Amino acid sequence: MAYDLIVIGAGPAGYVCAIRAAQLGMKVALVDKRKNGGGTCVNIGCIPSKALLYASEMYEEAAHGLGPLGIVVAAPKLDLTTMMKHKDDTVDANVKGLAFLFKKNKIDFHVGAARIAAPGKVDVAGEDGRTTQIETKAIVIATGSDVAQLPGVEIDEKRIVSSTGALSLETPPAKLLVVGAGVIGLELGSVWARLGAEVIVVEFLDRILPGMDGEVAKQFQRLLEKQGFKFHLGHKVARIDKSGARLKTTIEPSKGGEASVLESDVALIAIGRRPYTNGLGLENVGVKTERGQVVIDEHFRTNIEGIYAIGDVVRGPMLAHKGEDEGVAVAEILAGQHGHVNYDVIPSVVYTSPEIASVGKTEEELKSLGIAYNVGKFPFSANGRARSMRKTDGFVKILADATTDRVLGAHIMGYGAGEMIHEAAVLMEFGGSAEDLARTCHAHPTLSEAVKEAALGVAKSSIHI
Repeated sequence: MAYDLIVIGAGPAGYVCAIRAAQLGMKVALVDKRKNGGGTCVNIGCIPSKALLYASEMYEEAAHGLGPLGIVVAAPKLDLTTMMKHKDDTVDANVKGLAFLFKKNKIDFHVGAARIAAPGKVDVAGEDGRTTQIETKAIVIATGSDVAQLPGVEIDEKRIVSSTGALSLETPPAKLLVVGAGVIGLELGSVWARLGAEVIVVEFLDRILPGMDGEVAKQFQRLLEKQGFKFHLGHKVARIDKSGARLKTTIEPSKGGEASVLESDVALIAIGRRPYTNGLGLENVGVKTERGQVVIDEHFRTNIEGIYAIGDVVRGPMLAHKGEDEGVAVAEILAGQHGHVNYDVIPSVVYTSPEIASVGKTEEELKSLGIAYNVGKFPFSANGRARSMRKTDGFVKILADATTDRVLGAHIMGYGAGEMIHEAAVLMEFGGSAEDLARTCHAHPTLSEAVKEAALGVAKSSIHI
């Protein structure tokens, strides 16, 4: 059967592209190695990690957060088996939802390893060993990313784990070593810290959360240290010895110096992710890549006619929602429309406690670009709703162009930050100013009032500080 479009990879970028193309009248095939749609995000990434983050947060709240509210309960007991079942049930519900959407939109789902035989031709190798070739007018590569490996360290998903293994530990480790102070390491470290683990973080750079606003990162590190995290910043892992009952990790200063040894029960390797294109046959077809990424133009086209790429395999942040928007855009382009992604307005969220959310430029980026800006900040400690909820950690920061007042960036650290960031995103999508946001009536009492107050602060006119 000939298709209008074959999408390789059923993660957020790929399945959204397939659904949007089908909505626009195309005959679509979706190919993935997994029997389930959703890719890494739904099966072993975003969705299961958020299920454990929420469950562990509720455990922490039951243990320490209810007493001050006048709610007296016995000390909670951890039933990790049931908690893991909650995670698995959440994944299963999402997977079944995607299967329904594929059927609803008449998308053919092919299970197997895809290889591009030629422009317009894709070979699918099934588990039974048979290979089927399917033909199409256009191909979209959406194969996502894989865990970045630490040289000299073998991940066994038992004692030395990636994010995949860290989502399925059979018992909370007494001591967890996290290699990498990025989003994945801090989120999964938070899960196991709440469930009883002592968490030690080793980071090559001299700060946590590379790429995030520097002020936010510094304050957040202090909060994590209050939660029991220990940090070795500016250090690298030289080797991990797993011959004994406990892991012995040798670390060295990144800039040179004396080595030291850290003991742990489990080591989580969370140093990032890399584009995954193994087995696609890109070199045989002639698709250009750079540093592992598929090279595309502003319309998501590769250098080979009829082959496109989106998501983690191309430039830009490795975020599911970025890939989703690219999936919609390329489907609309293929349908003769004007699909577009505004890369200046892509939110990012760290689902820790408190959450961190940002959109647009950081102060460091504005300084490096030579853009003059004004800052408005407002702490949640001065917000009535936050006080009533005992969620006063963190603040909102708004960055606006010094000349035009156009909002260039927004950064929130606090309870519910991942939800609140989107009013800033919508404002920025329409080129709004800090004054526009400040003059928009916000319901009282709400956490979102802190966003309005930060916008007022750009003009030094905050009311409640």
